[in-house]
Amino acid sequence: MINYLFIETREPFESRDVRFVIETAAALKQRDNEVTIFLVQNAVLAARGKATGSELRELPKAGIRLMADEFSLHERGILIDELLPGIHISNIDSVVDIIARENTRVIWH
Repeated sequence: MINYLFIETREPFESRDVRFVIETAAALKQRDNEVTIFLVQNAVLAARGKATGSELRELPKAGIRLMADEFSLHERGILIDELLPGIHISNIDSVVDIIARENTRVIWH
């Protein structure tokens, strides 16, 4: 099994490329890989529970771990209780820990 870490910086409302990342993450998870998506910068905007059209809502149900950067949330005025269910608050230290794990592939978008 390979561990995949997607570091997403863009919100899906500004870039159609984000849809490709979500589809790729889901396909990798279906192949029994461990998949984590770390939302940073404007990507945290899609983590809001009231974000219309966010495709992140179904990913935790599929076994994909979603993490949102605490600093990025704070900088955009997003409170923890406004987030979609299943999103873990995290920081860059957690990302480094994941990257250091054996058999990990990182995709930065």
